[in-house]
Amino acid sequence: MLIAATHGVYHMNLLQAIVIGLIQGLTELFPISSLGHTVLIPSWIGGSWATLVSQESQAKSPYLAFIVGLHLATAVVLLGFYSREWMRLIAGFFRSLFRARVQSDDERLAWLIVIATVPVGALGLVFEHDFRVLFAKPLAAAIFLMANGAILVTGEWFHRHPRPTRIAVVPGGVAERFEVGDARASRRSRASRGAHRASSVRPMRDDRIVPMDTDAERELSHIGIPTAAVVGAAQALALLAGISREGVAMVGGMFRGLNRENAMRFSFLLSTPVIFAAGALKVPDLLGHLGNGIRGQVVAGSLAAAATSLFAVVFLSRYFKTRTLYPFALYSVLFGAASAIRFGIF
Repeated sequence: MLIAATHGVYHMNLLQAIVIGLIQGLTELFPISSLGHTVLIPSWIGGSWATLVSQESQAKSPYLAFIVGLHLATAVVLLGFYSREWMRLIAGFFRSLFRARVQSDDERLAWLIVIATVPVGALGLVFEHDFRVLFAKPLAAAIFLMANGAILVTGEWFHRHPRPTRIAVVPGGVAERFEVGDARASRRSRASRGAHRASSVRPMRDDRIVPMDTDAERELSHIGIPTAAVVGAAQALALLAGISREGVAMVGGMFRGLNRENAMRFSFLLSTPVIFAAGALKVPDLLGHLGNGIRGQVVAGSLAAAATSLFAVVFLSRYFKTRTLYPFALYSVLFGAASAIRFGIF
């Protein structure tokens, strides 16, 4: 049963908060759209769950504030999982500011993340609330979820049919561009990857073995400013319920020659400040009158979202080493089509 609040607005109970938190945390990082699922799954359940979704189209929606507020939990998980990378990137960013020029891979990647964050951040500030209110409806979410599947399929097609030039990163951080059909360049690329694997650990003077995890950053730092800007702008599509932020960012990276694992890594690094900002912007609402009656639910939902976010980032970090986006694309199309039939006909 829902807990009644003032002015005819209904608030979720703890069970609903935990279930929706579990859904949000998982689908925020899986390339299948968290906003789409927090609209569609309650709508499929119906009853008081569907009432929550119907209230999302209101100008001041406690459910919308709750959903966006859960982003903070996901952002904290991403910051923790990539803490070493973020420490290097933040240090590199301030070093480059102090020096007034960019030199290292960490510094270059830090600035690419800043550049990629600007377009989605600006669009989000201007349109985030209006888009979520306008499109957070079951039929719209179903249609955009099918579109999300098409985007993922397109990304895999381009990954299997690469553009004329790709980026190969050789030991020492030098990026060389080569024609896909150039056998010598391909051999150099394979040799460099083998060298990277062979040097994935380095003995220290005290005979300790420490992992070397800068190879991905070395490749990401050479994708270029235009690519970073395009991938960043593509994340704005996630304002549409049903379009996955991680999915479009991964596809953008794969289109520019990144493998799936590094495309996922880049998407998570890009998404962290955006997700964190989206959640932080809702904190005043949740501390104000919109949070009346649901603050306990926000805490419970956030803990649930953190748990599934941690599972998602660990799982996907292993999954994309060898596997593709096709299962997520198929799921998006099938669930989207079923939802379109359900909410478009009945």
